[in-house]
Amino acid sequence: MIMKGQKINDRYQIIKSIGEGGMANVYLAYDTILDRNVAVKVLRGDLASDEKFVRRFQREALSASSLAHPNIVEVYDVGEDNGSYYMVMEYIEGKHLKELIKKRGKLTLSEVIDIMSQICDGLAVAHDSYIIHRDIKPQNIMILDSGLVKITDFGIAMALNSTQLTQTNSVMGSVHYLPPEQASGKGSTMQSDIYSMGILMYELLTGTLPFRGENAVEIALKQLKEPIPNLKEKLPDVPNSIVNIVRRATAKNPKNRYADAREMLDDIKTAMDDSRVGEKVMEFKYPEIDEIDKQAAAKKAQKEASSASNAPIKEEPLVVSKKVTEDEVKKENKLLLILGAVFTGIVVLVTAICVVLPRVTSVGNVKVPDVSEMDEVKAEEILIEEGLKINQEIKETPSDTIPEGQVVKTDPAAGRTVKEGTEVTIYVSSGTNALTLEDYTGQNYIEVKARLESLYAINIKVESKDVDNPADYTATEIIGQFPAAGEKVLEGGTLILYYPNVEERYPDFTTGDYSLSEIEEFAKKYSLKLNTKYETSSEVPAGTIIRQSRQAGSRITAGATFTITISQEPIDENPNEVDIDG
Repeated sequence: MIMKGQKINDRYQIIKSIGEGGMANVYLAYDTILDRNVAVKVLRGDLASDEKFVRRFQREALSASSLAHPNIVEVYDVGEDNGSYYMVMEYIEGKHLKELIKKRGKLTLSEVIDIMSQICDGLAVAHDSYIIHRDIKPQNIMILDSGLVKITDFGIAMALNSTQLTQTNSVMGSVHYLPPEQASGKGSTMQSDIYSMGILMYELLTGTLPFRGENAVEIALKQLKEPIPNLKEKLPDVPNSIVNIVRRATAKNPKNRYADAREMLDDIKTAMDDSRVGEKVMEFKYPEIDEIDKQAAAKKAQKEASSASNAPIKEEPLVVSKKVTEDEVKKENKLLLILGAVFTGIVVLVTAICVVLPRVTSVGNVKVPDVSEMDEVKAEEILIEEGLKINQEIKETPSDTIPEGQVVKTDPAAGRTVKEGTEVTIYVSSGTNALTLEDYTGQNYIEVKARLESLYAINIKVESKDVDNPADYTATEIIGQFPAAGEKVLEGGTLILYYPNVEERYPDFTTGDYSLSEIEEFAKKYSLKLNTKYETSSEVPAGTIIRQSRQAGSRITAGATFTITISQEPIDENPNEVDIDG
């Protein structure tokens, strides 16, 4: 657990905890560089120690940071600090849809259409970029007091393996919205998001979930096999156009669903048109029964047939005695001779197959030669001379040591012993995988960092640097880089981007003509607790700032106490005395 006041990456100062989940803890934090509140999600437990998950989380979160839409929570930064992996996002003051459903129950039809339109609009932008959320549920949809909807958790949802049904905290909540293809272990598509949105729309309309069960597996099985309950049973007056939207979105067969969020959005926009309200309830074009169910039924029938074939056989009565003639004995001896000859022939044939045939048809062993750093034609000639076949598909792979067009490796690898005639795949160098650096000076370091890390496997560090005139720069402006423009950074290498140190510092209020109202405005701007003291002084005019508790030039920290002392005129101890000489 991260404590209040702690700084992440020496930048994000934790204000308070605002939520805990199965995958991450969420904190309200203050961005000391950009002077704003942000939400920081810190991965917890086994996810933070799973290197494969962390790498995917970072890559997917950076990809999500490229999404810019009013209905998608903006991702500002992704990083690691002392083993804690975090994602910094736009801070939203609102509640998630699950809280709204618990408080209100079902929503009005107009509210549902408005909310679903916003969700579809945001997801349409993601789907246009071939980004799939994979975990659409009311807990991941925020709604502001103004009615604006925000989709959250793109990075975490995309990195999470949604088939892990054993994660009771995170997946038990998600399984209620789990598409059949994910429940059966298949990959996710944009239509997987559509299914989850259909379940969400049903819940918003009715205030209940369509599928319930005692555990995640039971609910997942219902997602696989059971059709969604008819909306008309709970909402008799709901228009058929709405029934059709929910029905189409939650189709078991993805072919019967909307192709993407934009298609679903277009349907929602026209749902309340007079021409559509009374439309016929749609029939699916493709069968909803999965081929897996057919196979299971076939196996069951096969098992039943096998059980029947293994039933006890009715035995014939045992013959105790029988009279045998001489002719019958001769016939029996002749049959034995024939059977003996046949048996001998079978033994000879089996011996030939097992011993002689392998020797005749045996294939020699070959050691795969090393053809690395050769051109493709020469490599093929050598491999063919050794009795190996060449895969017609020549594959490319980056290499920082072998020039473009030359062989990097083969599969099977050089030195392996294989049978003659084995097919070998040649991998040719596509050149270095290095990034040739541009001049990033003047660009926003947050955008540059996100863009480069999503495209290249390099490490990007961001460091502050003192400048002579901070007022000439913006807080996120790149003022330098290492290595310089034109140089290359290899895979796994490091690029350092420098931004100006423009952190605000306390001015010297004891010099200059500062008024109390100006200092109060200063304290409000930087969230300082201002204390004002007065001290009698005859040496300076009343209202002059005599002292300040924070030294001029020191850094400003939000929430700190700042005290100023102001001079006031001496108090006249004998106000009623009269000057006789006057």
